[in-house]
Amino acid sequence: MSQPPPKEALVRSIAILGGTGPAGMGLGLRWARAGETIIIGSRDAQRAQEAATRIREKAGPEANVSGMENNAACAAADLLMLTVPFEGQAGLLKQLKSAIQPGSILVDATVPLAAGVGGRASRTLGVWQGSAAEQAAELVPAGVSVVAAFHNVSAALLNGDTPLDCDVIVCSDDPDAAQLTRKLAAKIPGVRAIDGGKLENSRIVEQITALLIGLNIRHKGHAGIRITGLPPTAYR
Repeated sequence: MSQPPPKEALVRSIAILGGTGPAGMGLGLRWARAGETIIIGSRDAQRAQEAATRIREKAGPEANVSGMENNAACAAADLLMLTVPFEGQAGLLKQLKSAIQPGSILVDATVPLAAGVGGRASRTLGVWQGSAAEQAAELVPAGVSVVAAFHNVSAALLNGDTPLDCDVIVCSDDPDAAQLTRKLAAKIPGVRAIDGGKLENSRIVEQITALLIGLNIRHKGHAGIRITGLPPTAYR
């Protein structure tokens, strides 16, 4: 079920790198429904275009969604959303370093998950920089702001039609980039966005993902998190 776009959309396009996976598709769908201009990025341009077509079919005829190869997507947008497995994060960012525009914002949802029994993620890996987001900050060109967000949102629910019951914790050393990301998160029905402080706090947020995956496996659900006891200003 498509939803009418809000009165105000972001001025810039949003390129979702590695956007053909469940998380990228879900975020693209929700933001397209909110009236945003979405570019799905992939190593394969045809695969990206096919994913964009599927999103448009679900989001409605007014959805502005296109598909491009990752380098072209970076050249076409300065607001980038990274939704790739941890094992592909470093290689992709090194490959795209020359394509990322100066002054861009990179929102990273990468979680360094280790596969457990049966290939299921059961814990997080140690990262030399402290977190996947901090690793990304070392790999992007100088002047690119990195934001850690969207780690704890269910991809399955993002690809659905109902509002989510989830908070998104946003961490960054750039207050303006963090504020823009919180506005973007709040465009997803049912989501509240919270300022999580410095980028180094992403170490804690990334760890929560492994816990949620364990809960989902144990209870056959799609767990998210809610932070209680904060004043309304915390969600602005």
